[in-house]
Amino acid sequence: MSQSLNYAFIGCGMMGHEHLRNLALIEGSNITAILEPDAAMRASAAKLAPKAHFATDLDAMLARSDIDAWVITTPNYQHADQLKQLFAQSQRPILVEKPACTDPADILALHTLAAKHPSPVWVAMEYRYMPPIAALRAQVAGHALGAVTMLTIREHRFPFLEKVNDWNRFNRNSGGTLVEKCCHFFDLMRLLLHDEAVRVYASGGIDVNHLDERYDGETPDILDNAYVIVDFASGKRAMLELCMFAEGSRYQEEISVVGSAAKVECQIPGPGRFWPTATLGPAPIPQITLSPRHPQGPQLQEIPVDETLLAAGDHNGSTYYQHVGFRHAILEGSPVEVSMNDGLRAVALGMAAQASIEQGCAMRMTDDGFSFVAA
Repeated sequence: MSQSLNYAFIGCGMMGHEHLRNLALIEGSNITAILEPDAAMRASAAKLAPKAHFATDLDAMLARSDIDAWVITTPNYQHADQLKQLFAQSQRPILVEKPACTDPADILALHTLAAKHPSPVWVAMEYRYMPPIAALRAQVAGHALGAVTMLTIREHRFPFLEKVNDWNRFNRNSGGTLVEKCCHFFDLMRLLLHDEAVRVYASGGIDVNHLDERYDGETPDILDNAYVIVDFASGKRAMLELCMFAEGSRYQEEISVVGSAAKVECQIPGPGRFWPTATLGPAPIPQITLSPRHPQGPQLQEIPVDETLLAAGDHNGSTYYQHVGFRHAILEGSPVEVSMNDGLRAVALGMAAQASIEQGCAMRMTDDGFSFVAA
């Protein structure tokens, strides 16, 4: 039998439930304690983790001796303070959902605290672990493309889902759409290009979604579409195209990486539970296509995802693979694949993109990569 790990969850809403379902697929994963203030989410989580103790506050959880690792899946604006408390009062490993923080003032503090923490600290960037993106990463790493120059990421998807107390309708809670949703993509840009950003320019708006919604008299201020161009230190460049009112698309994400010798693309469908099987049949299968310049001729390969993993969440099986990696880091000392440094740099790029839209100019990233100024 695999060695057991006891997990404690801080927050257990929609994304927390996905983590619970995926941990249930990994032998030796026990859910010891859950902190979730919402009654409906608490009752639902209890069905997935019937042996878990439901705590009333974080201090009570910190007093427990049967916790091997923390999983933070609270609303975005709570992450920084909870991380700071764990860094101060616990030496256990931590997996925190993205984004690691929503306030630029927290970035350097969290970077410093994480560097001093004696156990693995892993930021949950699920997109890295989607099988089609993993296949694309392998093509890039294998030098099939030659000298990589351009990267394009397009996400055409459904609007933001309803969350507990509608926290995700406002920038002050989520960090803004380009932080909340798109830090995944800025992380992929850094990962695939092996480079650091120096300049960010963005254009975006609120044109279709949530315009008729009111919360205590306020209208949501989250972007529903944007373009972002990112220049990197080596001269490579990347672009993000986001549209959150395009759920009729066959594929939700389309990523292309172009080099001097070839181009590789991957196409990823959205969550299967949203696909209209009654009218359109089975959901699309993810695929990648390698298109060399010489000899010409695209080479398409389907990348199916295990049905059990698809049923466990909305991220093409990636949450499962992420937890396998986190487990190896805890038990075997394997490297943390998504460090706090990675998570914070992705957040900083999202914040720079948000600022670019608000100020109407490009943003220059500072030398440390964690802050930015108007270019």
